[in-house]
Amino acid sequence: MKIIMLGAPGAGKGTQAKMIADQYKIPHVSTGDIFRANIKNGTELGMEAKKYMDQGLLVPDELTVKILLDRVAKEDCKNGYVLDGFPRTIPQAEVLDKALCEIGDQIDYAIDVDVPDENIVKRMGGRRACVGCGATYHIEHIPPKKEGICDTCGMELILRDDDKPETVQNRLSVYHNQTQPLIDFYEKKGILRTVDGTQDMKDVFDAIVKILS
Repeated sequence: MKIIMLGAPGAGKGTQAKMIADQYKIPHVSTGDIFRANIKNGTELGMEAKKYMDQGLLVPDELTVKILLDRVAKEDCKNGYVLDGFPRTIPQAEVLDKALCEIGDQIDYAIDVDVPDENIVKRMGGRRACVGCGATYHIEHIPPKKEGICDTCGMELILRDDDKPETVQNRLSVYHNQTQPLIDFYEKKGILRTVDGTQDMKDVFDAIVKILS
């Protein structure tokens, strides 16, 4: 079972990807993680990617797909995997499709965790991070025992720049321009499934399990 997770930043697709991976005993493959692993291990592909990253450039789609295919060719992916963070654009999806087709493979499901923008702005605006240990909270869903103070280390909790409404709006604009077209792309292929991401996290997961079953 090979799955791609789609959804806006803050929609909770990363959390759901991890839960799917645990439930079905398949790897959660995040492109960020595999880039870091290849660079850390000094692989040929990792060193090639590092050249671009060191210059502040985006790693070309073909190279990203090579690194991705190298990862999913490993033994632990033989029963499937959950892709998180890739593809982000139509050209990336096309390169991935072509590369998988060449090895007689394909994606089974593209799952879109659908959350309206206003919910995401509110959700991310409620996040708080500890300046000391990095623990994260949410003023509504996971509040600290004492307002503005970390339960674990007693340091101050802050709203990160990433979670400020104006930053979130910018990230959502980029998402709608670049990534939203993927929803149409996978719908045309007949593998898109949409779940209501405004529900409780467990209910979202139950809806995904129903699709995969």
